[in-house]
Amino acid sequence: MATPSPSHDLGDSWRLTHLGRLLGHAARRFDERVLSLMARNVDVPLALSNLAARSQVSAAHVHVTRHLALEGSRLTQLAARAGMSKQAMGDLVDQCEAWGLVTREPDARDARARSVQFTATGLAWLQAFKEAVAQAEAEFRAEVGADVATVVAIGLEAYAGAWGASAATT
Repeated sequence: MATPSPSHDLGDSWRLTHLGRLLGHAARRFDERVLSLMARNVDVPLALSNLAARSQVSAAHVHVTRHLALEGSRLTQLAARAGMSKQAMGDLVDQCEAWGLVTREPDARDARARSVQFTATGLAWLQAFKEAVAQAEAEFRAEVGADVATVVAIGLEAYAGAWGASAATT
């Protein structure tokens, strides 16, 4: 195995501080905070609060919460919105269905298809998610300052929006 020459400084610092790694850490921290807040929300059914408090509900389950349309979605649509395989999303939907968050109903537009729908419990969960996201965002603003938070939000919106637009045309 060849030893890198001194002109090829491969030190570790760039691997620990590059933008992708920082974004990943920030996203995990944000999702963990949201789930922690949801676990303590008195409007979330106790069984779901207990699951969230014991880390049984993960950021992966939040994909269902984030991407399920209020009027319902087919599993393939839900998986595509979350950037997941249909099989992986199906597993998450199965768990969310067992917890009473969603149900699968016949699709009104196609009798052969099924639509994933929020239950009343799922809508309460969605409201708790909305409140937890708002609080986590407020905490982020307080920690980094309003100006930095605004610049970060604008930058991420532009960056993610550009990717979403290019992904939609491919």
